[in-house]
Amino acid sequence: MTGAQMAQGAATGDYRVLIVDDDFRVGQLHADMVNEIPGFQALDPVQDPRTVPQLVATLQPDLVLLDLYLPHVSGVELLRELQIDAIMVSAATESKNVAAALQAGALAFIIKPFGAKTLTGKLKGWARYRRQLAASTEFDQQGVDRLYRTLQGAEDSSAAPSVAPTEQAVLACVRQSREPMNVAEVAEGVGVARATAQRYLAALVANESLELQLGYGTRGRPEHRYFAR
Repeated sequence: MTGAQMAQGAATGDYRVLIVDDDFRVGQLHADMVNEIPGFQALDPVQDPRTVPQLVATLQPDLVLLDLYLPHVSGVELLRELQIDAIMVSAATESKNVAAALQAGALAFIIKPFGAKTLTGKLKGWARYRRQLAASTEFDQQGVDRLYRTLQGAEDSSAAPSVAPTEQAVLACVRQSREPMNVAEVAEGVGVARATAQRYLAALVANESLELQLGYGTRGRPEHRYFAR
């Protein structure tokens, strides 16, 4: 997944999810759950895992919801072939299965059966994680730690955490602008270093206070631009 694709998904909020489950009824149930979450769209569920690599290449989903036990090839084996974000789902709760899924690259593990609330929390956490990635070109240790917490749903925008004065200033600066702003413009407007502005802009995009879009600078190079909702 390229940086441009991540930025596009973050800007539109329209994330497409490919569900892989050999039980059609379960796959459709999970698809219905996904479609109830604002900003997410479920693609047609897939029963045969052997078709998944080609479908991923053709459809280019943003996320795969992948069952662990599948016919012909396991979810773990399949995940190793895919260069895509994936959440593993399974009723197999043995530690070896959870470890295998995470080692193969799963960003989360959801135990079956699960309800809409559980899935919504995981998908919204993943979406905030993607927005954080799209909003920054590099991270310090604090930013990386935030990514991991976000994936687990630990940074829910509804939690209303305390806001630092600099973050308030960055938000006000963007809100007062008539046009989307790039990092350099925000840094100059607030009077902080570019890296500081970038860090707070990433956090504001992650908690959905600001939107991110791809713009183009004077030399025609793509750049991140920020605007208020």
